[in-house]
Order: sequence, then structure tokens, then C-alpha cells
Amino acid sequence: MKRYDLRPLKDNFYNRMFDLIKNDIDEGENAIFLFEIGDFSPIQKVADMVKENNYTLMNSLKFNEVDWTVVIKKEAPAVVETVQEASVEE
Repeated sequence: MKRYDLRPLKDNFYNRMFDLIKNDIDEGENAIFLFEIGDFSPIQKVADMVKENNYTLMNSLKFNEVDWTVVIKKEAPAVVETVQEASVEE
């Protein structure tokens, strides 16, 4: 697991984050990213970009008043199968 502090990049951290995942993180490895938020829109954008790149968002939480952390796993999300209950006829 690797940790990256992207707070100095302010709102321009997206490209750097995904460059690090692509080039510095091994397949199946987790990375922790710390970035600064303002209006919470970066959180949704990160979640969307993780999904678009077929990675797994493991955790997302507010670190303090202005900082946010996300844990991203460099692998496709697990597929969860649901079991449907058979209806019972009387």
C-alpha cells in the first residue's frame, strides 16, 4: 500500500492521481490519496473516474475540515451476484 499527498495540487489533482495509479501502483495493490476539497464535487468526480477506469473504490472519508482521503485498489470491482428467492405458490 502506498500513500500520496496531493493537497499541494489543490483542484488539479485528478490527472496526477490516475497517472500514479497507472504507473506507480501494481495490479491488485491499494493506494491512499489525500486531497483538498472545497464543495465536495471532487469526491463524486474521483468516484466516477475510478468507475470509468475499472478500479475499486475501497474507502472514502473526510480527514479533517478541508482534506479528504480515498483508498483505491488497482483492480476491477468484484461482481456480486444476488440470489432471488423462489416464490412459493399455495
